[in-house]
Amino acid sequence: MTDRPTEPPAGTQTDRPLVRDLLEERRGDLTAAERKLSEVLTEDSLLSGLQSITRVAEIAAVSTPTVIRLARKLGFDGFPALQDAIRADLAARMQQPLAKLEAAPEAGHGAHVVTRFAQGAARNIDRTLRRLDLAAFDAIAQDLAAPGRAVHLAGGRITRSLAQYLADHLRLIRADVRLLEPAPALWPQAVLDMGGASTLVLFDIRRYDREIETLARHAAGRGTRIMLLTDIWGSPVERHAAQTLRASVEAQSSWDSTVALLLLAEALVAEVQRLAPGPSAARLDALEGLAGATPMFRPR
Repeated sequence: MTDRPTEPPAGTQTDRPLVRDLLEERRGDLTAAERKLSEVLTEDSLLSGLQSITRVAEIAAVSTPTVIRLARKLGFDGFPALQDAIRADLAARMQQPLAKLEAAPEAGHGAHVVTRFAQGAARNIDRTLRRLDLAAFDAIAQDLAAPGRAVHLAGGRITRSLAQYLADHLRLIRADVRLLEPAPALWPQAVLDMGGASTLVLFDIRRYDREIETLARHAAGRGTRIMLLTDIWGSPVERHAAQTLRASVEAQSSWDSTVALLLLAEALVAEVQRLAPGPSAARLDALEGLAGATPMFRPR
């Protein structure tokens, strides 16, 4: 049985292991030169891997046989096969909404659109859980539960609703949670309130938001811990993040699905409450008391 990456079924990308994931999985088996080459490839979002084998070796300051050995250790027949996989990964990452719609597979067996979307969402959740970095999840939850840490949240054009959802729930069980304003022009003021005792949770999926990356860079420069929830290809924000959670977002439409990201957000809320049961219970009890004592909050 070979561990060589297999071709994905038509219309899907996430069924084949991503090159960046293979590099991470095999890191412990790589030589020093191969690790150096791996770091060059991932730092450049794999783009350097599209050049000639001689040029790739020059950029990484390694030999051409090292490039070939790394490709084979990842399960490919050689460097050209590795390049084909990199091209496929980059094409999927940069896919435009109309191209996604045109590439969507035809419905089979007369399945209703709701059924197809439900099946796609279930596949996304399954792929997300199979690849989930549990240590990163635990670290993010512990950070969000830590007393004395301010939590800031933001998202892009599509993912801001996820940031707001997570912020609304965290506010119920802990203090000092702040959702950044929708307008990026107002973010510099928010960055001024961040520092070493702050955590910034960011949501960013493909067609990545340049303002989100700028926000992360400046916040990290002030000592803020960046926690990123992104897609399987990884937002550029990842270079600034202390921890990253990736989710599968494929959907049979022009837009990506955020169901798996929502699952991770809800799981984080549950874990934060479990990690700090006393303070969260006390806060919920106080909120209930306030609602009962204040006429404007009483149900009619």
